[in-house]
Amino acid sequence: MDTSNRVGGAPSPRSWRTPGFVIACGCLIAMLAFGPRSSMGLFTAPLSEAHGWGRDVFALSIAIQNLVWGIGTPFAGALCDRYGPALVLGISGVLYALGLALMPYADTPLMLHLTSGLLIGLGLAGASFGIVIAGFSRIVPPEKRSWSMGVATAAGSMGQFLFAPTGQAFIAAYGWQTALILFGASMLMIPVLASSFAGAGGSKSAQAVTGADIGFAATIRQAFKHRSYVLLVTGFFVCGFQLAFITTHLPPYLTAAGISPGLASWAMALIGLFNVVGSYMSGVLGGKMSKRLLLCANYTLRGLCTALFILLPVTPVSVILYAAAMGLLWLSTVPPTSGLVVLMFGTRYLGMLYGFAFLSHQVGGFLGVWLGGVLYERIGSYDMVWWASVALAFAAAVVNWPIAEKPAPALAAEAKA
Repeated sequence: MDTSNRVGGAPSPRSWRTPGFVIACGCLIAMLAFGPRSSMGLFTAPLSEAHGWGRDVFALSIAIQNLVWGIGTPFAGALCDRYGPALVLGISGVLYALGLALMPYADTPLMLHLTSGLLIGLGLAGASFGIVIAGFSRIVPPEKRSWSMGVATAAGSMGQFLFAPTGQAFIAAYGWQTALILFGASMLMIPVLASSFAGAGGSKSAQAVTGADIGFAATIRQAFKHRSYVLLVTGFFVCGFQLAFITTHLPPYLTAAGISPGLASWAMALIGLFNVVGSYMSGVLGGKMSKRLLLCANYTLRGLCTALFILLPVTPVSVILYAAAMGLLWLSTVPPTSGLVVLMFGTRYLGMLYGFAFLSHQVGGFLGVWLGGVLYERIGSYDMVWWASVALAFAAAVVNWPIAEKPAPALAAEAKA
């Protein structure tokens, strides 16, 4: 079969579905998918007050979202590896839109958990930058892979920069219910953009695939026998804990400290804006230096920045500086993490193996969001979770230090058997 016009192959100059076009569409998908998710903290106070719920209710819903997102990602990644990203991205975009649009009609905690928790979590599992990165890995040469991973992650951060102030403006102008419906409508662009990946087939059709073709079960078995992969997965737990806690609880934490809701929303936007730079630079540096050392530096700096932030008085200046610093570090773990998975195992099962790493990330996210809400309701403070975040950051730096940056020998041996 002629694959000259396939994205997974080498597109001809006459094909409109060039790698550049697909990368542009993938970046837009990452931006759209990450935008509403990173703005959920803006809805914590208005949604809770409208229903007379404590913050722990909404926190549990977002915690469920993180957990479902994490559990669903390996399965979405496996489907992407088998059938290509177009189908996975398209269906997931519709689920995401439904979850957002139905949230305003959730008048019980159970309905909230089903909409913002289950539906949005499933949508994110198949529409976030993890699937986009897996698609990109098949259309770019090896020397450009780290760069493309940084670009996809940076695009997701731009979504946070755009959606956070937009969400606050929608809430102020139309109310939180309409703001969620508008967010949901925007997610319907994802299936349209996903059609650009049509032809970026799965493991049997993509020419750019590397790595042993030993089947899903054998790959999973050997991956979790590989010490460096287990260390990488373990460290990624901390990233999820920190990001999910800050995304959901930083806006109400700031408003309780006397910061205006407008500045709180701009703090989230600044995290997204600075992470455009941080993620892109992480992708560039990941192609030139040790990915393991990049991860160790990232977690160490997160711990130091967060410790300073909670020790100093909360002022507009400290909020802006913390948002900028955390923005540079926010998703900068993603390019070196996904790059290490490719280095260890190749691209053939990247979607699934990165998915398991991301599952660990989202288990951390579940605990960060849930503990933040529960402890706030019980002791009226986020301090314990802030300090847990600091301690975990330094622990993650230690865990990533022994990672061996080379192909997994056990997997290579089984491929030859």
